[in-house]
Amino acid sequence: MPKKICLYLILIISFCQSCNHKSESTSNNDIPIYNFSTLEPLLYTTTNKTYIVNFWAMWCVPCVKELPYIEQYANKNPAVEILLISLDFPEDIDTKLKPFLKQQNISSKVILLDDPDANTWIDKIDPNWSGAIPFTIIFNKEKRAFFEHTFASLEELEDTITETLNL
Repeated sequence: MPKKICLYLILIISFCQSCNHKSESTSNNDIPIYNFSTLEPLLYTTTNKTYIVNFWAMWCVPCVKELPYIEQYANKNPAVEILLISLDFPEDIDTKLKPFLKQQNISSKVILLDDPDANTWIDKIDPNWSGAIPFTIIFNKEKRAFFEHTFASLEELEDTITETLNL
């Protein structure tokens, strides 16, 4: 097989694996780095499956407070796709982010968004979003809601998802 075709196949396989919304293991060994154009397709669906996308960072105290509730929800609802989008620094993935996720027992899929043009991509996600985190999107193909606050409990998160999607 020509080298060019082989390279394309490797790239396609790598891209497909990085686009999975759920981590296959609980170790978060691979934390891919996305820019907004590669992230954007993950923010929409054509299915009735429920998605929860949460923008957060390790340095954000309210974000860290709500992560256990999102993780508990994920464990209770395995059919729901959870995507945690870290806004931390790429150079901190191995030294800070991975140890943090392990310490917090976070097994949901984590990606890191590294796109300096926040003024553009924040408005594309939701023109009403100030850019503050945590920021959560709950959606399926029919409904979409944005939350620019911290979920204070698992029950609040569950109630919000039920009300948002009329489950």
